[in-house]
Amino acid sequence: MTSLDALHPRLPSPVEEAADDRFARHGVRLLLKRDDLIHPQLIGNKWRKLAPNLEAAAGRPIVTFGGAYSNHLRATAAAGRLLGVPTIGVVRGEELAGRPLNPSLARCAADGMRLHFVDRSTYRRKTEPDILAAVLDTADAREAHVVPEGGSNPAAVRGCVALGAELRGRTDVVALACGTGGTLAGLAAGLGPGQRALGVPVLKGGFLPGDIRTLQERAFGGPRGTWLLDDRFHFGGYARVPAALDAFADDFEDRHGLPVERLYVAKMLYALLTLTEEGAFPRGTTLAAVITGRPFPG
Repeated sequence: MTSLDALHPRLPSPVEEAADDRFARHGVRLLLKRDDLIHPQLIGNKWRKLAPNLEAAAGRPIVTFGGAYSNHLRATAAAGRLLGVPTIGVVRGEELAGRPLNPSLARCAADGMRLHFVDRSTYRRKTEPDILAAVLDTADAREAHVVPEGGSNPAAVRGCVALGAELRGRTDVVALACGTGGTLAGLAAGLGPGQRALGVPVLKGGFLPGDIRTLQERAFGGPRGTWLLDDRFHFGGYARVPAALDAFADDFEDRHGLPVERLYVAKMLYALLTLTEEGAFPRGTTLAAVITGRPFPG
């Protein structure tokens, strides 16, 4: 298997100043932590979470899980192609089997990922040991290294500690969008005293606080760092991009020349501007927005 170092990740990722009068008028400084520049195909927190799992797999096939438009599936498939590791994607929605693949799943297949579709009821129970064993058996993936949906497991959480460490002493608040909470769990652990992590959930449900505490318990044996969530900015749930959010992202792109990924990054940036305008950050605060991804081509 090709060494991860041979992929030449750009680490630590750059930190850029974002001069923006909407923040400056409130005395707030905005930095962009450009994790989207780590690798052209294993972008942002995908690299940070997948790298330790790829090492743990030690060349064995990797099986992981996601919906029909999962960025995690696409990143895993790309990693498999780059490193010569077989990948199996368990996809939510048995009704998708036999239909023409959407562009996201087509990219996974083109990268060599074998797709295995399961019904939604089974998918919801995929973490139950007997259900997982049955899925792996039917997918002919019994010897594979299992990576959970979104890539968040203890190895991934520990891989994200470096993100916080790269920002120690540079900022007061570090913000990022959250799906499964693994990146936030590791980020908070890596930050220094007096710093805090702010998570912006992109899904409805209110389940993340417990999930993050569990991830930190499994990764570190207990809580680490200071973190909080603001769950007002999911815009109706995952993959919901109303016109107002799209217009905001277009404007941010024009102001800063940054391609803004809509499902995660746009919601986090929108949240930071709203919180700034609400006076949530004292004057003199430095914010760092973690750009965890960018629009996938095609």
